[in-house]
Amino acid sequence: MIQFFADLWNNMPLKCATVSWCVAQGIKVLISLWLDKKLDWRRCFGMGGMPSSHSAFVFSLMLSIGMQETVASPAFALAFALAAVVIYDAMGVRRETGKQGEVLNQIISQVLVEGKPITEKQLKELVGHSPLEVVGGVIVGALVTLFFL
Repeated sequence: MIQFFADLWNNMPLKCATVSWCVAQGIKVLISLWLDKKLDWRRCFGMGGMPSSHSAFVFSLMLSIGMQETVASPAFALAFALAAVVIYDAMGVRRETGKQGEVLNQIISQVLVEGKPITEKQLKELVGHSPLEVVGGVIVGALVTLFFL
């Protein structure tokens, strides 16, 4: 069992991807601190925001596999496909879900202002990413990977 964890830690693509995710999440905390003037530790694990930790993770994984095994390898092809789906999803489906959350929260607020009580919790609005946030995640993933390799 100990060897399993040692092998896992020595897996450079996985290490690069994990560190990229952590760095991206840490940047979110710092951006939140700078903009909101308060430390919000929920940003460590929260979705959405700049930079995209999902994009950082999958791009770093793809890049490190490509650098370690060449871009002609089946592992790179799999990582490329995974990265393409995750990044597309981050900008597409998840972004639209966030927009819907914003609209629904506006509706709830308007109803409450008019005096009609609604007990529903507000929906999460930070579930997707703008293209700029995804590019930010890709840059974080690339820089962390290049640091390790």
